[in-house]
Amino acid sequence: MPLFITYASYSQNGIKGLLKKPENRAEAIQSLLSKVGGKVVALYMTTGANDVVLVSEAPDGADTVAVGMAVAASGSVTKVETVRAWTGDEFAGIAQKAASLTGAYKPPGS
Repeated sequence: MPLFITYASYSQNGIKGLLKKPENRAEAIQSLLSKVGGKVVALYMTTGANDVVLVSEAPDGADTVAVGMAVAASGSVTKVETVRAWTGDEFAGIAQKAASLTGAYKPPGS
């Protein structure tokens, strides 16, 4: 199953909720991902530009984007960004495919 990395930051309301009821949010996130056939691989709270880094598996990127949108709609997080992740071996296959296409694209004006 494809891997995805989601970055997010807590909104002011999200932080207020965590302070009101401090808890590990992994179960709530896993419950939501289960609804699209996905699972939490790793969940980290971080410092810096993002408060949350989620590594998940899901059948399709549309599933993880939908989960991010649903969470963002709650008002508890902002700046939700989801990217697809590949293992080194998977990316080597992508590079091989790109190498076979090199020269096949004609840029504008050529």
